[in-house]
Amino acid sequence: MRLNLPNLLTVCRFILIPIYITFYSLGHIKTAFAIVVLAGATDVLDGYLARRNGQITQLGIMLDPLADKCMMLTVVLSLLLTGRIPWPAAVAMFIREAGMIASSAFFHFRGKLTVPANTMGKIATVLFYFAFLFVFFEHSLGIFVLWTAIGLSFLASIVYFFLFKSLNKESAAQRQEP
Repeated sequence: MRLNLPNLLTVCRFILIPIYITFYSLGHIKTAFAIVVLAGATDVLDGYLARRNGQITQLGIMLDPLADKCMMLTVVLSLLLTGRIPWPAAVAMFIREAGMIASSAFFHFRGKLTVPANTMGKIATVLFYFAFLFVFFEHSLGIFVLWTAIGLSFLASIVYFFLFKSLNKESAAQRQEP
């Protein structure tokens, strides 16, 4: 199987995870944050290129959100272990991200249609990046913005659930029509 450019960018996000861990663990906070921003930029770019060039693939549909969630969980774990974010925030994020990974995989392997990212989810992601910026550089707004992003991400998950349910109900009804 040959990787197209959007999928290659997604694979690069997986490669950035151990690079991020290395710089963060060595105390190079600015570089570590730059790697997080780079990962976010590749996420935006791969989605744009896939849609623009008609290169949306099943591999990309599965790997893209997995890469995002793995990077997000890595950042959260590193911030938690260094005392930059509180345990309840990290637990909430782990529950949400792990739930999204598990449910996506479960439904994908059952042949269910997936729901693309919605505006609320994209806004939550942008808020997470602002929260990370503030937390990395110890700005007083960091934890407030983090909790705001967590709340919005849970709301986005509820919206995803209802969209998923509606999309698959509609798809099942279309398959049953003569």
